[in-house]
Amino acid sequence: MASSSRVVTKIAAIFSKSRSDNEDYFTEVEGVGRIPRDIYKHVTSNPFGDLPRYSPHIVTQHFIIFVTFLILAATGVPIYFSDLFWAHYVIGLFGGIDLARQIHRIAAMVMMAASAYHLVTVIGGTISKLIKKEFDIKRTQIPRVKDLFDLIHDFRYFLGLEPYRPKMEKFMYKQKLHYLAILYGSFVLMAAGSALVFPDSLAKLFSETIGKVWPQAMGSESVSTFFQDLARLMHADEAVMALIVLAFWHWTNVHFVPGRFPVQWTFLTGRITREHQIEEHFLEYIRNLKEIPAEREYMRNLLQQIESESLQQEG
Repeated sequence: MASSSRVVTKIAAIFSKSRSDNEDYFTEVEGVGRIPRDIYKHVTSNPFGDLPRYSPHIVTQHFIIFVTFLILAATGVPIYFSDLFWAHYVIGLFGGIDLARQIHRIAAMVMMAASAYHLVTVIGGTISKLIKKEFDIKRTQIPRVKDLFDLIHDFRYFLGLEPYRPKMEKFMYKQKLHYLAILYGSFVLMAAGSALVFPDSLAKLFSETIGKVWPQAMGSESVSTFFQDLARLMHADEAVMALIVLAFWHWTNVHFVPGRFPVQWTFLTGRITREHQIEEHFLEYIRNLKEIPAEREYMRNLLQQIESESLQQEG
């Protein structure tokens, strides 16, 4: 209880210094009050999430793709680097190279099914919202000019040139970059992988299309041979790059940053902590205040408590 009192006193001190009409610092919400930009530093949060973020569909798709990606990496990378000393031991864990290849292909088909499920969910959900006139581009992964300004603003904040982080949407610039990278990487992996699994179909397709205008400068190499070699190179290199991006970019930004470490439970619960949403998705939090009565009540009580402390200090 003493700790809670110290927090409120600290916020009250901040409020007493910021009573001018600063539109960048305060956001007025009808029926709640003026929300300070840095209130996230002082709210209470449940590590498993306070507010809705992802639907059960998205949580399920993410989990399936996450698991299948790990299986694909564990079976595919050792096969590609089979000449290295450690690859033999890893392949042995899967019962040998033949069984590892079968597991790899099965996991790939499951991932492709999950990706198709994702596309159906996103496209179907968008169409449904358009029909109901509930579609809001601000709450989607579609890049906007604002994302560029948010990136510049955030960069300046981390350099100490801005007092507060930008007010960002449900999906900030960083998450949109993640999503676009996943879309591109998945397309390359699936297209190149399918070409390797069905080489005869690929040879027939290219010989009847591109092969008819294949430049003589390529010499005796057939169009099907060229694209088969290209698919093998693209599949392996993209897989290694995806693994590096996942480990050093995605996991670091999502789970290992201060305040989220050792894991952010949103990927399982579909809910986000109040602190995280206010800090990185402030505009989405404002919408939640308008849509969720319990959250309005929580914030209203917190602001009233802060106001009371501030008046006592001034008195």
